[in-house]
Amino acid sequence: MKLLNVEVVLNREKGIQQAESEQDRILKELDDGTTSYAILSHRWGLGVEVTYEEMIGLHDRDEVQKRYGYQKIIKCCEQAMKDGYKWMWIDTCCIDKRSSSELSEAINAMYRWYQNAQVCYAYPQRLSMGQVFPTETLAKSSGWPEWFMRGWTLQELIAPEQVEFFNEDWVLIGNKQRLAPTLQRITGIPRSVLTRGLTGKRLSVAQIMSWAAERKTEREEDRAYSLMGLFGVHMPMLYGEGKNAFQRLQLEIIRISGDHSIFAW
Repeated sequence: MKLLNVEVVLNREKGIQQAESEQDRILKELDDGTTSYAILSHRWGLGVEVTYEEMIGLHDRDEVQKRYGYQKIIKCCEQAMKDGYKWMWIDTCCIDKRSSSELSEAINAMYRWYQNAQVCYAYPQRLSMGQVFPTETLAKSSGWPEWFMRGWTLQELIAPEQVEFFNEDWVLIGNKQRLAPTLQRITGIPRSVLTRGLTGKRLSVAQIMSWAAERKTEREEDRAYSLMGLFGVHMPMLYGEGKNAFQRLQLEIIRISGDHSIFAW
């Protein structure tokens, strides 16, 4: 996986001269199984995120640095440095999406990347200073952070052992263990899964699918791709296949598990 060098990112932001080429140092290919790193879980913003090519080159630097997505990267790196991590992974700028093979590899490995992270910073965004953590009674149409309703954030909540939630001002709200009772009520995910993951749990396919029932993705195919890691499934990405992606997912799950409860979906 390609990881951001936290120190290089922050030095560049401060205008500190780099001894080597920024492009060579700002992102580095490392083994997720042997590297200590932090990872971000967030809701993408339309037109405000920073891409891989923009991050390594910062073309139109002034315009890029004004974006909300760039400030999010800086805040993540500041938190990672504070917590003692040298490396940071953020999906918007650590995957070269111009390469279909790199994108496919990243999506197939993403559950593992979140699982192997030392800490995941969850940034639901619409939680301002002083606002309490959402509860199941908060109307989803008036202030409910979209983070809780997106397809991709389901695996990002379950896979990491340590998840820390931050409000809109990057003030720590609490971690997954302490907030587990509330998270269970919001998401329907059992507390035991939230605190200890899926390993060793005897859960039906239908039960896991139920956690994703009300979650949405921008692209139809991502409804299936975002669930692959939860079921230990690997398959090629074929954007443009539409609903066939979910049918392929069903077949793969049946092939490896024999659990036909998936047909309830």
